[in-house]
Amino acid sequence: MSAFFLKTLQLTHFKNYARHRIELSPRLNGFVGPNGTGKTNLLEAIHVLCLTRSHRGLSDKYLVQHGANFYRIEGCFERDGEEERITIKYDGQRKEVERNGAPFPRLMDYVGRFPVVMVSPDDVALIQEGSEERRRFLDATLSQLSAPYLNHLTVYTSLLKQRNALLKTFAEQRRFDSILLETFDQQMAGPAATLWHMRRAFTAELLPILQEIYAEIAGQHEPVSLRLEQGSDSDDLAAELLAYRDRDRTLERTSVGPHRDDLDLTLSGYSVKKYASQGQLKSFLLALRLAQYEALRQQKGIAPLLLLDDIFDKLDEQRVQRLIALLWKRQFGQIFLTDTHRLRLEKVVSAFKTEYRIHVTGHAVDNDGTAQT
Repeated sequence: MSAFFLKTLQLTHFKNYARHRIELSPRLNGFVGPNGTGKTNLLEAIHVLCLTRSHRGLSDKYLVQHGANFYRIEGCFERDGEEERITIKYDGQRKEVERNGAPFPRLMDYVGRFPVVMVSPDDVALIQEGSEERRRFLDATLSQLSAPYLNHLTVYTSLLKQRNALLKTFAEQRRFDSILLETFDQQMAGPAATLWHMRRAFTAELLPILQEIYAEIAGQHEPVSLRLEQGSDSDDLAAELLAYRDRDRTLERTSVGPHRDDLDLTLSGYSVKKYASQGQLKSFLLALRLAQYEALRQQKGIAPLLLLDDIFDKLDEQRVQRLIALLWKRQFGQIFLTDTHRLRLEKVVSAFKTEYRIHVTGHAVDNDGTAQT
């Protein structure tokens, strides 16, 4: 299996970091410090470096440090003994990715090169919030696995926006052009069918991994499940859009399609959102993210980066011990963790019995931007 790790990370005007550079362990890295000192921002920077976007779906303008008009993230990766220097630049209008100084023509040509999974307190939105969060989970995973998937998703999303804008224009101008609308319907059908096919195949592959990991984390064999709820009655989107045309005109938006897909998440046959206890909810979310990681690892033949944000305040000690055992057994790649308590973090990372480095946030920095620890 191929391997890669992040050797150095350098930030300029990213979130609360005006200028900051750190050297990283190839195995385990802990970011420790009081709340508000930028621990999560470091993980978010790594996520952006790998996927070109925030793990929370934030617009790039919200990643720029207050008072600045750009951000820059630079990382040096090592893959099978070869170095790759990646730079993400955002100037307030446009984002660009460079590899060893040469720009990628399209961001989608880069996504998936350095797979990453982030586990954070925000993950509760995967269960508690609406379907958009669960579609983002699917899209973030499949985009790292398949460039064609990302291309079809980009095309479909663009056409959807144009179709919705057209429906609003029809309502505002009190006119209707069925031929023009049908043009969009036909163009959307192909990408939609591909998205549905790939989402169904992925959820089928993810399910047994989720069930195995949940049992290891929770310490019990409660049956967990996930299933794709398709946002249409069939794979023929053009026919569906025609059938729902009058409703779409009334709503002034497209009411069927992959943008309406959802994941049905259940525990012992019941909705996780409605019936899971706090402990079951935490175990399910952690298992879902680690299943995402394992699916990426298996299909890409390379261990992704794993970012664990503030999970030790959210899990009891027994679950933490099971998590450590799980990570050790499955030979995870480079891992990053955050915590507010240094002794607790050192106790956790030392349990892995491997090389690690602790980085203290909120301290002064040297002239070259390297954090003092």
